[in-house]
Amino acid sequence: MDQQRYDNLKLGERGAIVSIIAYILLSASKLIIGYAANSEALKADGLNNATDIVASIAVLIGLRLARKPADEDHPYGHWKSETVASLMASFIMMAVGLQVLYEAVVSMFHGREQSPDLISAWTGIFCAIVMYCVYRYNKKLALKINSQAVMAAAKDNISDASVSIGAVVGIIGSQFKLPWLDPLTAVAVGFIICRTAWEIFCEASHYLTDGFDENMIHSFKETILKVKGVEGVKEIRARNYGSNAVVDVVLLVGAKLEFQEAHEVATRVEDELKHNSDVYEVHVHYEPAKIAKAK
Repeated sequence: MDQQRYDNLKLGERGAIVSIIAYILLSASKLIIGYAANSEALKADGLNNATDIVASIAVLIGLRLARKPADEDHPYGHWKSETVASLMASFIMMAVGLQVLYEAVVSMFHGREQSPDLISAWTGIFCAIVMYCVYRYNKKLALKINSQAVMAAAKDNISDASVSIGAVVGIIGSQFKLPWLDPLTAVAVGFIICRTAWEIFCEASHYLTDGFDENMIHSFKETILKVKGVEGVKEIRARNYGSNAVVDVVLLVGAKLEFQEAHEVATRVEDELKHNSDVYEVHVHYEPAKIAKAK
């Protein structure tokens, strides 16, 4: 099972590499054509993709670090490196989003007299299509290997596709004697970048502070209660190591059970959660039901 999880991280690296290659090509295209065609929206979109290169590299590094086995300094492994990578990506995206907002607002107040060339719109359409394809690839991969970092990359991909479409709308709209619409779209692009960064930051920080989905905990509890020999669940907690769930549970078992019998009940609970609920590790403590109820 552990080897499969490490193999999944290796697969996740492919998603990060695909994103890096796509962002390098698209960023260069948008920045070159954006400056040549005098489009603030396309330049903002290009800067967005330029930061995405750094963010994707951070994700790639995080996935590779997460593959390192446990050692003396990290007895539980390096799984959280994946989540830290998502957090770093959010910081980079937020910094660029604020920069795009600043430059777009300055451009609006300085006023514009000339609309950007339509080639910038065609560039935006092409880039949006490419990024949507990358999003589909990364989302499918993230669901397959259950990776937070790859899913964060996929969310960034679809955000970038949306940003490109928004830039196209602004560029085309500016052709109708509304040149200010182009920098206004750049402002919208900046807000979208910041919003996406905030969402990724909230999710990553939630996992790093041991937050866990309450519905999942309830599901684990229901699974445990169906195991033969379990009379109740006194306490259950869960946390994440990267994309791996770790569950701590205190079981209530029959007070007259022998030690070996109680241990077998605990083992059945571990096996059930690991094999049917895709839990990485389970720590089980058990207490006699009657004594526990009397406390």
